[in-house]
Amino acid sequence: MGFFDFLGGLFTADMAIDLGTANTLVYVKGRGVILSEPSVVAYHIKDGVKKVLAVGEDAKLMLGRTPGSIQAIRPMREGVIADFDTAEEMIKHFIRKVHKRSTFSKPKIIVCVPHGATPVEKRAIRQSVLSAGARKAGLIAEPIAAAIGAGMPITDPTGNMVVDIGGGTTEVAVLSLGDIVYARSVRVGGDRMDEAIISYLRRQQNLLVGESTAERIKTSIGTARMPDDGRGSSMQIRGRDLLNGVPKEIEISQAQVAEALAEPVQQICEAVMTALEATPPDLAADIVDRGVMLTGGGALLGDLDLALREQTGLAVSIADESLNCVALGTGKALEYEKQLRHAIDYDS
Repeated sequence: MGFFDFLGGLFTADMAIDLGTANTLVYVKGRGVILSEPSVVAYHIKDGVKKVLAVGEDAKLMLGRTPGSIQAIRPMREGVIADFDTAEEMIKHFIRKVHKRSTFSKPKIIVCVPHGATPVEKRAIRQSVLSAGARKAGLIAEPIAAAIGAGMPITDPTGNMVVDIGGGTTEVAVLSLGDIVYARSVRVGGDRMDEAIISYLRRQQNLLVGESTAERIKTSIGTARMPDDGRGSSMQIRGRDLLNGVPKEIEISQAQVAEALAEPVQQICEAVMTALEATPPDLAADIVDRGVMLTGGGALLGDLDLALREQTGLAVSIADESLNCVALGTGKALEYEKQLRHAIDYDS
């Protein structure tokens, strides 16, 4: 098998995959991040037989809008695989999209996993990647990948704190000497924020909106703290009136969104505070100097850095390419595999 592995390696571009709850990003060795698509698969079901209809961007447009014969699924929940077969189809599709060459080539793939993933969940991710056509599958902890992608000097003997807010989980980690000293994974992220907006509108406005509308509200006027003028900017949204069942349009302000998001934001702040309490004193002193780095899509929520700064009293900065941080870090782990060998797990 060794010779064929070697041959396979000659014809392939090794990859790093950030298999996220909301988006999947693929980094190809030597070329950078070349694919970023939503983690959604749409199936057409006929006579009980499932056939993949669309993956990624096209499938996301179908979420919440499908007829009975079509099903749009998000195979990832809270950073881990919830639907094994669908995840495998999705990974296969993305590998094929990136690898336009023959099926002869089998790439080596490194995937990042949440720090809190159980051995069973890790095995499921590894198995899916191998079944999708990888020659070898390595796993790297998400906080390490996020810190590398944000350009933090994690191999130095100093404390670095990274808060990676993804679609399904928020990972808070303190790193030193290239490994995790303390990490905590809370299952709060972009999805929980969307759910909070949906339930707030249902309670306060008797309006039922879908996931895509909630996400649009979050990305357009979402904020982690009350606007200074007590209202902030506003936007028009449409949904179904729960009182008489007809569609209607209302205006929602930033202050209302801040109120809706208060609970998930508080949970993120508490996770950071718990991590700071559990950090060894010398590393805590380094974190006072260096501050906290925010990465992931959730870091783009308006004023989240200010909300964290008010809670912790530390300097909080947002990574330059916060959305791509984990993919870039996983990619760097692939490029500098020898130096980061201890962080990549090839056999669990």
